[in-house]
Amino acid sequence: MKLFDLTISQLSELINKKEVSVLELTTSMLERIRNVDPKIDCYINIIEEKALKRASEVQEKLDKGELKSPLTGIPMAVKDNICTEGIPTTCGSKMLSSFIPPYDATVIKKLYDNGAILLGKLNMDEFAMGSTTESSYFKHTKNPWNVERVPGGSSGGSAAAVAAGEAIYSLGSDTGGSIRQPASFCGVVGMKPTYGSVSRFGLVACASSFDQIGPISKDVTDCAIVLNAITGQDPMDSTSSNTGHPDYTKFLVNDVKGVKIGIPKEFMNANLDEDIRKAFLKAIEILKNLGAECEEFSIPIMEYVIPVYYIVSFAEASSNLGRYDGIRFGHRAKDYTDLEDLYKKSRGEAFGAEVKRRILIGTYVLSSDQYDKYYKKALQARRVISEKFNKAFEKYDIIIGPTSPVTAFRFGEMTDYDVKKYKGDMFTVPANIVGFPAMTVPCGMDKDGFPIGLQFMGKHFNESMLIKAAYTFEQSAEFHKNKPVI
Repeated sequence: MKLFDLTISQLSELINKKEVSVLELTTSMLERIRNVDPKIDCYINIIEEKALKRASEVQEKLDKGELKSPLTGIPMAVKDNICTEGIPTTCGSKMLSSFIPPYDATVIKKLYDNGAILLGKLNMDEFAMGSTTESSYFKHTKNPWNVERVPGGSSGGSAAAVAAGEAIYSLGSDTGGSIRQPASFCGVVGMKPTYGSVSRFGLVACASSFDQIGPISKDVTDCAIVLNAITGQDPMDSTSSNTGHPDYTKFLVNDVKGVKIGIPKEFMNANLDEDIRKAFLKAIEILKNLGAECEEFSIPIMEYVIPVYYIVSFAEASSNLGRYDGIRFGHRAKDYTDLEDLYKKSRGEAFGAEVKRRILIGTYVLSSDQYDKYYKKALQARRVISEKFNKAFEKYDIIIGPTSPVTAFRFGEMTDYDVKKYKGDMFTVPANIVGFPAMTVPCGMDKDGFPIGLQFMGKHFNESMLIKAAYTFEQSAEFHKNKPVI
């Protein structure tokens, strides 16, 4: 098996046994990127020279016994809205195409402290607004299973890179499913941690009360390893929690006996592709056979999830993107007559269609004559949704459902049907509205050979239960072993 096909735990063992050096592994990964990325277009920026220099430094520390993390020497990549000192961070937008941060995000510092090797920055929907990675200013990332299909989004580059063997693991950001949906489309594992458990310092904001950084990996074991490294309170992030976290690798236990799993009837009654429905029902049977107690229940407020999410998130996005005005941050128009013209031209030239759409809608719902009608009501509904899900978690340890109602679709297929595309988020957005953790693992393939994801959702700060259940399912089903041929 090639090095790029191996997991973090497998490669860490090889490195510790000195069967492969950090430099050899990094060189091998860079070669893989050179061979494959022209077909897949995962990377916006590849930092080959920095990666090789870093690999030599890490090997030296490893030989001295100064680094002992399982992430030591493991090459990875991150979504291009996570700040990296001295390395461009574009958010997939013309607006920030020349922005080079003077600091590292907290998650980057944590990974560096664990000896990680950064290979580069990954493509994404512009400012994390989208679900296909088609709104990127730079390129369209392709799905490794079929280059005519989308990889999902907005963390499409992060999921495609792991699936294609262009990174051993990656980081993405999840605002309404932006880690889990592309992970599902690409057949890998994706985790959105509890809001506040992973620092957002250095993450360029999309919708601040929803955004969360999380790992994308080849299997659940790797997910637990990365989660251990990036979780923890950060004084630089006022929303980060001081709740301690366990060693998540201790929950890689093959046992779900007695675990109470809730299945919302609204998920079953949704407009699912038939192959996804069959795979989901089969996954339920697998969990039952493993000893889990599965039961259907109803959350009747599901019909409000999508409108609440988009009203509030668009409003927050509109506010967050107000700073990009051609003066303080980002692109500045060359020709303008006065200050107002500078604002208009700079923003008009640098923002893409999807970002403009969300800014306009967000600004509208925040306007004085529409605030009570839309934004205030959406906040009230958000509270009700949170109460209903928290009530459900008093009875169930885990809630499961499909990750997406569809598998990877063709480029341009939903461009003219944006409402349908937005509705595709109905299974993932509750975790962001309420703030609880959720993860997706592969649970089958559709008739055309594209991956299907199963989503586990849990109580706040109970990622350990999700890891335990997902690991148990993964060991029995082994769908994560399916690989695209590139």
